[in-house]
Amino acid sequence: MTPTKKISRPVPLADLVGAAVDPTLAKLGFGQSSLILHWDAIVGERFAAFSEPIKLQWPRRPDKRPDNAPLEPATLILRVSGAMALEIQHSAPLLIERVNAHLGWRAVGKLAIRQGPLTRATRSSRPPPPDPRALAEAERTVGAVEDEALRKALIRLGARAIGGAPRRD
Repeated sequence: MTPTKKISRPVPLADLVGAAVDPTLAKLGFGQSSLILHWDAIVGERFAAFSEPIKLQWPRRPDKRPDNAPLEPATLILRVSGAMALEIQHSAPLLIERVNAHLGWRAVGKLAIRQGPLTRATRSSRPPPPDPRALAEAERTVGAVEDEALRKALIRLGARAIGGAPRRD
């Protein structure tokens, strides 16, 4: 009998993040990391730009609760930056609906807002336009490509490659 060799295959890092972060998030009341990791997809970019979930606070369970009694929903505590807190307060029913749809059950019953700076890095909107000389050189290099959309995309890509990464000061 020959020993079998175990084959190791690479695993995407994204598949490992959830398992690594879940125990820490469980201490904050989150049953899974998807609410944190996919916040912008759940509530939309507009709300996600100014808010982030901090904690999912579950109500205390009474000692003499019947077994078939439904669980009380949790309170989702959000950190919100600036004057967007008022907008989010008015949109609370919509946000609660989106979070519950993502989780698949009525886990959240209300929102609590804490104003303050967001802890995650903010994304910049758009990179600055490429250098005009690099754009002209890329246009000469691309030549005559029949598909207009493809030609423009190649010119933009070429200009970025020729001009190097734009500096963000």
